[in-house]
Amino acid sequence: MLFRLFILFAIVPVIEIYLLIKVGSVIGGLPTVAILLAISLLGAYLVRHQGFAILRKIQEELAQGRLPAAQLLDGALVLVGGVLLMTPGFFTDFLGIFFLIPLTRNIIKMWLGLWLRNRLAGGGFVIRRF
Repeated sequence: MLFRLFILFAIVPVIEIYLLIKVGSVIGGLPTVAILLAISLLGAYLVRHQGFAILRKIQEELAQGRLPAAQLLDGALVLVGGVLLMTPGFFTDFLGIFFLIPLTRNIIKMWLGLWLRNRLAGGGFVIRRF
């Protein structure tokens, strides 16, 4: 797990720098920075808008006496998408948009559900105490 995180934190910045250099060499430095700033602002708006919608759904579920598990997962995915969108770079922006679009977010939720079921069925979780 630690190795995977190391790879993630080592490779993503390299991809981002490569894409920034390529895009900057095609359209120029100032337009590249302007696009990144605009995407970050759009991301902040989308996270706020979708976050309030999800919060409203959570309140409705709780008012009806149901556990809002799907809405809580939606909220977590929107939060991850927002963080990715506010991180400068085109690769993380693409991933962030992927987390914010409801259709693709549902695909991520299905994948997470399958992954979790497989981990639970295969005994893939270990609980350790200190």
